[in-house]
Amino acid sequence: MKVLIAGAGQVGLHIARYLAGTGYDVTIVDQRAELVQKIGDSLDIKAHVGHASHPNVLAEAGAADCDMLIAVTHVDEVNMVACNVAHTLFNVPTKIARIRQQAYLDGRWQDLFRSQHVPIDVIISPEVEVARAIALRLEVPGAINCVPFADDRVRLLAVRASPDCPVNDTPLRQLTYLFPDLHLVVVTIGRGERFFIPDADDEILEGDEVHCVVETAHVPRALSVFGFEERLGERLIIAGGGNVGIFLARELERRHPELGLKLIEADPLRAEVAAEQLKRTVVLKGDIRERDVLDEANVAVASAMVAVTNNDEVNIISSLLAKRLGCRRGLALVNNGTYNLINRSIGLDVAINPRDITVSSILQHVRRGRIKAVHAIGDGAAEVYEAEALETSQLVGKPLREARLAGGIIVGAVVRKHEVIMPRGDTLIRGGDRVILAARKDMVRRVQQLFAVRLDYF
Repeated sequence: MKVLIAGAGQVGLHIARYLAGTGYDVTIVDQRAELVQKIGDSLDIKAHVGHASHPNVLAEAGAADCDMLIAVTHVDEVNMVACNVAHTLFNVPTKIARIRQQAYLDGRWQDLFRSQHVPIDVIISPEVEVARAIALRLEVPGAINCVPFADDRVRLLAVRASPDCPVNDTPLRQLTYLFPDLHLVVVTIGRGERFFIPDADDEILEGDEVHCVVETAHVPRALSVFGFEERLGERLIIAGGGNVGIFLARELERRHPELGLKLIEADPLRAEVAAEQLKRTVVLKGDIRERDVLDEANVAVASAMVAVTNNDEVNIISSLLAKRLGCRRGLALVNNGTYNLINRSIGLDVAINPRDITVSSILQHVRRGRIKAVHAIGDGAAEVYEAEALETSQLVGKPLREARLAGGIIVGAVVRKHEVIMPRGDTLIRGGDRVILAARKDMVRRVQQLFAVRLDYF
């Protein structure tokens, strides 16, 4: 599959590197000659210098032969025009564009992106995706990530094994005997620099980052197994009145009308806009790093502080300050992945990387076969899928123990209509089942084959 990526920023480069590593033929286009040369020299990716929406540049980059265009430059209009040119002149089958300006996404203009106007097949709005992801994590205190699958009947939970985690040093096979009625399967473990799919004899150790697939109704019990008993709380503070902050406040107002919300924004004009757009959120003007501003927001009694300004350092520092002053939990939006090396050691509870969220949103449209959803974890070391099993699938009609799954693939749950089945060796998958599974990066092609329509095999 040939993929053309317009824009070599953090998201574009991450997608290019990730897809190239899983066997895709990737070409990336960007105006910055020095960056393009660096990409071409260091990665197995074809790189071209030029304006991503210019026909001659797209032609030189191979648009006529590509299967998909992913337009993720920093300018919405460039992304839109690139998709239009790719459709009109090169008949590119699938066009994905990142659109950040919400004026384009207003429901009144829903006809704008139809094929006869601006032909974009999939629109990714990072701010909305990030706000929804943060809202989910806030609802599950103790989790460092929470992702819904199969219409939210199943969730992927990520937790950090604390020193007093009740299941530390326990072989995974024993979890079934200790908690026979709990629908939970551990699918990946991150340990130091190593990230792996465990087998039944592996143990959870202190400091591990554990990803598990859990039936949504069992999430509170699952968290208690790992030693987390907290709930959402009554008061929450949002730092930053940009798009992410406003979307997050709006989402929390809708989902939790009983929640006391305060939003802090330093820029007077943006604070005024936030106050006009939000119904029940108290908007304060001030620098979130200043003690008197935090005191005015009553940070000492807040259940969580979420810092989502456009400055990583401000987000990290303000979250840590809030915790120091009594706030129970600190979450920060952090674009720079290098900070992952220190976030945990300095006491930050959750670092939200918008790049990872955006990449996961795009991946579900890139993967072939009957893949319904994809979430990348471990900085791309593995993926978790929701896939529909057709009657022709290699998984259908045989016990999982006979399905010849490679060691780098594990099934976490099977959703059959309204029933969630936690897999065992004798579990039979039927046509129409939704299968939630995790796979190492090098097993992506095998997963696609397992769920491919026969004509999709490659």
